[in-house]
Amino acid sequence: MPAATESKPRIFKIDPAEISAEAICDAACILRSGGLVLYPTETFYALGAIPGIAEAVERVFEIKGRDLGKPLPLIASDLQAVLGAASEWPESAEALARLFWPGPLSMVIPAAASLAAVLHAKTGKIAIRISSHPVATMLAQASGGLIVSTSANKAGEPPPKSPGGISTELILSVEALLDAGNLPGGLPSAIVDITVQPAALIRAGKIDWKDIRRAIERKSEIGNKETKKDQYPRCVWCED
Repeated sequence: MPAATESKPRIFKIDPAEISAEAICDAACILRSGGLVLYPTETFYALGAIPGIAEAVERVFEIKGRDLGKPLPLIASDLQAVLGAASEWPESAEALARLFWPGPLSMVIPAAASLAAVLHAKTGKIAIRISSHPVATMLAQASGGLIVSTSANKAGEPPPKSPGGISTELILSVEALLDAGNLPGGLPSAIVDITVQPAALIRAGKIDWKDIRRAIERKSEIGNKETKKDQYPRCVWCED
């Protein structure tokens, strides 16, 4: 179990248009062995770990200097993985997933009992999304379906949209970096809590709150069709 890197991390150059399956597999193996990996999302670079490996999750908090009272968001590979992390799947979540996933919308949902309490700071809620960045989605899939997705920065610092924006200290604290070049940056993923009524915007982001609220209000018009796994890509409150 890696405690901290004693040598330079592995750097994988990734072309999002032609993703190396070998690089994804190698990075996933690092995660599965308890390592930490920096990877791209549709907004900024993220720091990833396997949610079920306690030592890795503890390292994420330590490396970022993150308050243990702040939950860690997750990225899921597909809807099946999301449902495995949830104790309930409200109709409003279904409506939002149909419209905005994959994409930069994290939903705070009731957490499954199988998730470690440290992930959700004993709130019983977990923030989760399916990313629209293929590298993030493929990495989550190759890693078992779920990966931690907190921004690749020290707590309180701006999130990086390029590998050059990640501090040297942080890079040397992990086992690998998936370098996909510059990312869009801008606004982060929006975070909405659907465990409360009415749903509450926790953090403004790329998807406008008006559109999110409208989707929730119209959920009854969307229908109660059974969700199919192939509607979502196969292969993701507080600060990220």
